[in-house]
Amino acid sequence: MLYPVVSDDVRENPSDDVTGARGSHRVLTVAGGCFWCLDAVYRRLRGITSVESGYTGSDWPDPDYETVCSGRTGHAEAVRVGFDESVISADMVLDIFFTGHDPTTLNRQGHDVGTQYRSALFADGAEDEALFRAAIERNQDNWAAPIVTTIEPAARWYPAEWYHQDFYTNRPDAGYCHVIITPKLAKVRQRYSAWLVEPQLSRPLT
Repeated sequence: MLYPVVSDDVRENPSDDVTGARGSHRVLTVAGGCFWCLDAVYRRLRGITSVESGYTGSDWPDPDYETVCSGRTGHAEAVRVGFDESVISADMVLDIFFTGHDPTTLNRQGHDVGTQYRSALFADGAEDEALFRAAIERNQDNWAAPIVTTIEPAARWYPAEWYHQDFYTNRPDAGYCHVIITPKLAKVRQRYSAWLVEPQLSRPLT
């Protein structure tokens, strides 16, 4: 289930649809290293309506964190991002993706090594594939080395365990958050400060 990012106006009007029905709602599935990092970035952007960490990119059944981390399953740690296109464009969501991780390192983000940490975009059809190819071409100028992000067909989605959702907010004292996630947020803030907002209340859909 997707974990919606609930804005202030929705808190004041709880009958409104938190999934973005008042605008044009879209969901993209992206992977770029440990899912805690992209989860933290996207929860702090205007126009984001839902964020969920999970596993995708393989036909191995019923993966869990331990087996995915082993590299045996072929899954990527990924994030499903729902957003309101009347507020933030798909292009902007992807440009921030290419800022929030290093898309030039194959199957690796820092000390996280393995195919489960690959940089990947999961296309749900030809429209997504064209969008992703354009984003790679557009963002290549920002990197000296070639972007190695793969475009893969959408596969079955498995939500990660509840304790992985909104990890950065819920575990602010964790060493990984200080050493890895905070610098990535700082990089996004430097380039896209106009899009950042205070993290909003998140809760699971029932």
